[in-house]
Amino acid sequence: MRFVLAIVAFVAAACMIALGIAQRTVFLEPASVSLSTTVAGNGPYTVIDSDALTAHEGAQTLTVRGSGDTFMAYGRTADMEAWLGDLSYTRLSYDEDTKELSSELVRGQSEFTNDASQPSDPQTGAEAATPNPNPRGSDLWLDEWTSENSLSNTINAPEGISVLLATDGTAPAPKNVRISWPLDNSTPWAGPLIVGGAILLLIGLVLYLWALIHMRRSRGPRRNVPKGPRMPKLPKAPKPKMIKINEITGGQRKAISGRSSRLAVVPVLVISGLVLSGCSASFWPDLSETPSATATPTPELTDTPEGLDELPPPAVTVPQLERIVRKIAVVANEADTSMNAELLPARFTGPALLERQKNYQIRAGYPEQAAPSPIPASPMEVILPQQNATWPRTVVTVILNEDDPTIAPMTLVLKQNSPRENYQVEYAITLAADATFPEVAPASIGAPPVAPDTKFLTLAPDQLATAYGDVILKDTASEYYDLFDIAGDSFVPQVGVAATEARRAELPPTTNLEVSNAPGPGETVALGTIDSGAIVAVNLNQMESATPNDGGTVEFKASPAKSLSGVEKTAKGVTSTRSDQLLFYVPAAGSDEKIRLLGFAHSLIAASEIP
Repeated sequence: MRFVLAIVAFVAAACMIALGIAQRTVFLEPASVSLSTTVAGNGPYTVIDSDALTAHEGAQTLTVRGSGDTFMAYGRTADMEAWLGDLSYTRLSYDEDTKELSSELVRGQSEFTNDASQPSDPQTGAEAATPNPNPRGSDLWLDEWTSENSLSNTINAPEGISVLLATDGTAPAPKNVRISWPLDNSTPWAGPLIVGGAILLLIGLVLYLWALIHMRRSRGPRRNVPKGPRMPKLPKAPKPKMIKINEITGGQRKAISGRSSRLAVVPVLVISGLVLSGCSASFWPDLSETPSATATPTPELTDTPEGLDELPPPAVTVPQLERIVRKIAVVANEADTSMNAELLPARFTGPALLERQKNYQIRAGYPEQAAPSPIPASPMEVILPQQNATWPRTVVTVILNEDDPTIAPMTLVLKQNSPRENYQVEYAITLAADATFPEVAPASIGAPPVAPDTKFLTLAPDQLATAYGDVILKDTASEYYDLFDIAGDSFVPQVGVAATEARRAELPPTTNLEVSNAPGPGETVALGTIDSGAIVAVNLNQMESATPNDGGTVEFKASPAKSLSGVEKTAKGVTSTRSDQLLFYVPAAGSDEKIRLLGFAHSLIAASEIP
């Protein structure tokens, strides 16, 4: 019976091990599914549509091959179509009938050329067609990659995301395109079968040895046999000579020991190999309560909450804004360090651009002047994109200084005028130390734009600069004084009536000081908050004139104004202008709250002799 059990164990072990190995070999499903195509024509742009990317579940691995520098980017489909505009491009989509990729030529209206160096027509004098724009570096992309000839990347694109393929906008886009999706080809019972078979094999060996031992012990007569007649004794056979162990030759000894070693080692190696072959996670069932998190190569978009699908999408996504701010921080740091104002227009405009341009000019003649407040790249404490599917688009973000927590957070107001233009900093405002930022909508929803002349706030945004300027000039005598939280305002004490009188006292009695202010050229930006209020950024210019009152001259010591104007003494006087970038919270109409100053930037932008 023991031999029967051993044989059954051996057979069962062989079947289990064979089945486990077969699951990882002959029965193993493919690890991925893919679609491939070759794009016809020599178009400079190819768009892989969202339905092609989501034809199968899972992350998409895109492999493209072309000639030259291959470019790949992915972004929201609507943004990509807006960037392409009236350009011609090839669209790759998924054909449900054939289960393959299909291509379609989308013809544009503009006369663009594939040759950026094409000269004008010498006969007619007509200018050459405008070269196609280069898609590299656009702020509309969630991410982008470049490589020589071929490129392969994995993304996790949900619906509403497309991929753009190109070179530089002039040469043909890559032609060979392959999209693959991972498949779950795990075999959770392969490991248990192999290991269980190995264990059963050991049990069979134990049963077999037990049966052998039992059989040897049970040899011999089982009952008394009656005695018969005595047989004559036979002559004794000569005893064989005993061979001692030390008399065995080396070859014989190795052969004997080798056979015994192999007999012991072979089963161990076989069983160990089978056990180790099932160590992979795909060999075993997942018994965890929650699936382990898998890192995605690229961030996914956050879906719009239920009931808000009718709202316009936010101007940017969080990953998109992170890339934009990093680029801005690089440009700002390089320009501030080298005082190269030519780098600024790529990423700065309006009051923020003018502040830095004039700061570099002042520092060239007055090194004691402080550099502009640095623009950190991360982390972003507040992300408030405008709800807008068209252009121009606006985003407000508050960025902390990761390197130095003692530096006040920086608030950036970014603006993108058109799909092919990048975001520029319209306002760069240092947040006040005691400022309390109002509660705003999450970045996945965004904030509605507020009309400059709205009546639903305690003060219309387009009146805010004038009203605040009046408070600066008149203090409590201003008709707008009670609208503002002056007790918590840290800027009015620096530029208000008391500060002006202190400056007058420092000047000689023979010099008159006149101050005034007016709204600056910066655009008023207003985005709604959750409590129906608004965050408003405005620009206020403060003018100051120092003139002699005795017919003499006014002499200036080394100062930012002297560096900017180049005037050392004058009989006519000197006028200077300072630009204020101001960020307010304006409560809803009927609220008991007052308008709060959240942050400000105060900088000299002009100084000259009075004509």
